[in-house]
Amino acid sequence: MKIILLGKQGSGKGTQGELISEKYQIPLITAGDLLRKISKEHTSLGKKVKEILNSGKLAPNELTNKIILNEIKSLQSFILDGFPRSMIQALALEKAKIKLDYIFLIDIDDSLAIERLSARRVCSKCKEIYNVITKKPKKQSICDKCKGKLVQRDDDKPDAIKKRLSIFRKETLPVLNLYKKKSIVHIINGEPKPKMVFEDIKKIFKR
Repeated sequence: MKIILLGKQGSGKGTQGELISEKYQIPLITAGDLLRKISKEHTSLGKKVKEILNSGKLAPNELTNKIILNEIKSLQSFILDGFPRSMIQALALEKAKIKLDYIFLIDIDDSLAIERLSARRVCSKCKEIYNVITKKPKKQSICDKCKGKLVQRDDDKPDAIKKRLSIFRKETLPVLNLYKKKSIVHIINGEPKPKMVFEDIKKIFKR
């Protein structure tokens, strides 16, 4: 299966990607993680990507397209988390003749997106993700796995989140119109608990 997961920041699409990947043994490709990896490189490109991510803006399409297409070109099945985020990216997939099977839009309200992301913390060492409301570490600000310090990413702060939500509405939602013609778009309510959301996704697979 070739699957795309779309949704506002904080919608839980990353969690659903992990659940789908684990149950169906499909590689999970996360655009954000790949870009953050580059942002840590001590190069002019790494510095540029870091500034973009910290500002809440999207990375340049040309860069993102190249990274993603290189990752999936030899895969028979994959889950793409957060790509394509624009028509340019979607058309890059079309040009590469990538035939998709499912596109899930995990839908939540803006206020919930801000609440969820503002509470997110990431381990500075192993990158394990926590949430001060729903997934607290055993010891405050310390990772359970590696004892690294938990930090709040700049793009998870309220002002940056609002910018990201605005970009999502402007750049990403129009992408769905391209795929609706192919009858592969499924809108899933992302506000219930993750296991309930996953159950709704599994029902789509069983159709």
